[in-house]
Amino acid sequence: MSIKRGKFYDHIRGTLFNGKLTAQQVDGMEAILNEWEAQELTDMRWLAYILGTVYHETAKRMRPVKEMGGEVYLRSKKYYPYYGRDFVHTTWKANYEKVVKFTGIDVVNNPDLIAHLDIAAKVAIEFMIKGYYTGRKLAHYFNATTTDWLNARRIINGTDCAALVAGYAKEFYEALM
Repeated sequence: MSIKRGKFYDHIRGTLFNGKLTAQQVDGMEAILNEWEAQELTDMRWLAYILGTVYHETAKRMRPVKEMGGEVYLRSKKYYPYYGRDFVHTTWKANYEKVVKFTGIDVVNNPDLIAHLDIAAKVAIEFMIKGYYTGRKLAHYFNATTTDWLNARRIINGTDCAALVAGYAKEFYEALM
């Protein structure tokens, strides 16, 4: 299914972005949409949930963003230097090693590379489809018999902000349809 960009952006501009989208927000979403189409994925609920998650995790920026906190705070994290800096704030060396395996790009020795738009888009899609964050994956919540916007948050972060993310994802779904 081809994504009708004009309709999509018109809808979310009005519902999620207070009437305005920046070029950076569009670039971030385009990276995700382009990767989605390149992989020839079809379940728009999955795409909507990915976009809703990115919307939440980036505080509406739709760009890879560095985990909040200064350098002292980040250095205090057990997972430093593998802190969140992409669309979904991927942390821990083991997760960065997974990125190397499916992209061939050495984000372990150069963690900032995970923040490049094309890599960040691949990571968000791949990790949520394969369940690399928590063991839970999109297919657990969106399949032939199930559409569970609320519990899909378990893919990323338990049920933290589950209702919020579900609402964002539903708006993206409406825009995609």
